[in-house]
Amino acid sequence: MVFPPMVNKNLLVKVDELDSDMGLIKNLQVSIGKVTVDSWAEPMGPTPFPSLTTLREWDMKLLQRYKPFYVPFCDLCCLCTFGKCDLTGNKRGACGIDMAAQQSRIVLLACCIGAATHIGHARHLVDHLIEKFGRDTPLDVGGLNVQVEAPITRLVCGIKPETLGDLEEVLDYVEDQITHLLSSTHTGQEGSCLDFESKVFHAGMVDHVGLEVADIAQIAAYGFPKADPEAPLVALGYGTVDKTKPVILCIGHNVIPSVGIIDYLRESGLNDRIEVVGLCCTAHDLSRYYSQGKIIGPISWQLRFIRSGIADLIVLDEQCVRCDVFEEAAKVKAPVIATSEKNCMGLPNRTADPVESIVEDLVSGKTPGVLILDPEKVGKVAVEVAVKVAPLRNKMKSLPEIDEILEMVIKCRQCNLCRRACPQDLNITEALNAAIQGSLSKLAELYDACVGCGRCEQVCPVDLPVHSFIVKSGEHKLKSEIYKCRAGRGPIQDVEIRKVGGPIVLGEIPGVVALVGCSNYPKGGQEVAEMCTEFAKRRYIVVTSGCAAMSAGMYRNEEGKTVYEEFPGEFTAGGVVNVGSCVANSHIAGAVIKIANIFAKRNLRGNYEEIADYILNRVGAVGIAWGAYSQKAAAIAAGFWRLGVPVIVGPHGSKYRRMLLGRADREEDWYVYDARTGEKVYVGPVPEHLFIAAETKEEAMVKAAKLCMRPNDTPRGRSGKLNNYIDLHKRFYGTLPDDIHLFVRTLADVPLTMKDEIINVLNGKGWKERPIPDPTLLPRMIRKKIT
Repeated sequence: MVFPPMVNKNLLVKVDELDSDMGLIKNLQVSIGKVTVDSWAEPMGPTPFPSLTTLREWDMKLLQRYKPFYVPFCDLCCLCTFGKCDLTGNKRGACGIDMAAQQSRIVLLACCIGAATHIGHARHLVDHLIEKFGRDTPLDVGGLNVQVEAPITRLVCGIKPETLGDLEEVLDYVEDQITHLLSSTHTGQEGSCLDFESKVFHAGMVDHVGLEVADIAQIAAYGFPKADPEAPLVALGYGTVDKTKPVILCIGHNVIPSVGIIDYLRESGLNDRIEVVGLCCTAHDLSRYYSQGKIIGPISWQLRFIRSGIADLIVLDEQCVRCDVFEEAAKVKAPVIATSEKNCMGLPNRTADPVESIVEDLVSGKTPGVLILDPEKVGKVAVEVAVKVAPLRNKMKSLPEIDEILEMVIKCRQCNLCRRACPQDLNITEALNAAIQGSLSKLAELYDACVGCGRCEQVCPVDLPVHSFIVKSGEHKLKSEIYKCRAGRGPIQDVEIRKVGGPIVLGEIPGVVALVGCSNYPKGGQEVAEMCTEFAKRRYIVVTSGCAAMSAGMYRNEEGKTVYEEFPGEFTAGGVVNVGSCVANSHIAGAVIKIANIFAKRNLRGNYEEIADYILNRVGAVGIAWGAYSQKAAAIAAGFWRLGVPVIVGPHGSKYRRMLLGRADREEDWYVYDARTGEKVYVGPVPEHLFIAAETKEEAMVKAAKLCMRPNDTPRGRSGKLNNYIDLHKRFYGTLPDDIHLFVRTLADVPLTMKDEIINVLNGKGWKERPIPDPTLLPRMIRKKIT
């Protein structure tokens, strides 16, 4: 009888024949569902696999300082048949809920949707990869350079996953938590706005676990770049696509079908004959897998790209896919293949049909679209259809010609409904009026700021294709989009953390600024690139992901370089680091967690509260989700809030209904314990807010510089941070900030180049020196040695 090694998690013992005192036993099988073998020497912390209330006290500490500020998008509750209920003023609904609790409940619902989307994505990936590569596939995401390979999972769950199979237990946990969180939004369930907010934080935390599971699984199995600061530069933009070849356009976030296409291309030797391009995060991940893959742009470009006619076949997976893609594709006679159970598009399921039959029906137009749930079959069908349909379509487009625009536009009534519907408040009416006069220049000027929502067309009483007018008028810009984006590198190396941990915690590197999220920008994506450049030149560590990472690369400096060519890809002062797609946001959270673990030697294992306390008080990091629009973005932000990392959103972000704002004027909110003495010490409003919207990029940059300040900053570090904050404020507003005195603790904090000017301000405010503590919000950390 042979027993398998004890490292196996699922143990099956087979006995052909056993002669014992009990008798003769034959053909015995004993299955043990799980054998726990703990190879991780670190002791278990107090909160492994936390429930909804395990970290409630930590959440309440945050919410006491950063109180919810509600900006209701709707004054009514319509969730049950007692409604609609008017919640204005001090009114309560039929169930007893008030406006504050209702707004927090809606935020929780949004975060649950976002988290469920990422976790469902992770489950699909892990199940598929286990089936394809095996449960024992090792989770190698950086070799010897990444020994802390899953910092969020270690922190939250208290386990150290080593194989794909180990991730199943993690997914079981987060799926369970999402069910409980969603149940708390039922009518007559939770009633406290603050407890809803605590659950929002919990949804964000489990979302981060799901993100990490998804990305480390696909990095390990598909061989994506593994923590590589020199990850290759990939083609970015419409102009990089070879229009003489058949073009397959992949839209969504789940790379599995795209891998099926690429694998079939390689097997068939057709790599150089077909273009595989992507929109949104699928683009990031297919370019991490396939060096010839190209990124067309962010989610907001779906309409302009499909209507341009360049795509001969469109493959849809999941998340952030326009619901009218099938209808838009039909206008240009581009067949559509849907590949996800979550996004079937009403198409017939042809998964079980022969490849030849599906290809014939799509090429002939008998079936304009199909659902195929087998990724390998998707690959075969997509390639064969693209090759055959390309010459038949001849890049047919639905964009009007210039003379057609001039002919159609005379129907415009100048009713201004298009401008009212535009989320950017673009002066479309003026541009259409100029077109009536024969000039398309005003329409072309709208190209960069247009977010591609198509709402202008929906409200037009004479059915003008206004968005198509804008795209056609700006077509010269579309065709000249030839840029570079660094492929998503995945995790940050442990050695990089060792190098920057001290300077970040001491404040000598002014901060980590993460430009992340969607593309609902107030004035176009160029602002993302400008913010990246500004902070990188100021020696911040700049990190990008998702659509923001694409937008950052779509502009060039005076030397013709994108930010990825101008700045190094290393996680260091002055670096610009693209971690990858939406699920790669986990590596940004993972980096700040690893600073506490690798640099400060804090235990990770099930030790969430202590690590979050460390990050809040010592790690100067801030996120800027300048174009955030989705529920997924809300969940990602919520995960950072619980860790103590502030997030700034653009003006559209106010539609998330709630900010988390500090009150600098309430001195009592800004006390911490000095871990050396146990005394409570005033540290000033640092960081001042946890979640706030900014109206302009200038305001966002000033806020970001201020939100990187931490109680633990050394005088040298605080001086550098103040210098950036004051300099940006003076450049954009023309004055000194009126709150400098709140951030100067000793005269050593004052930047030398501004000393006289600032001392005059301090004297006028009645400023007094105050001690710099060893800061913590946790009484249990008092007298515990802190690095």
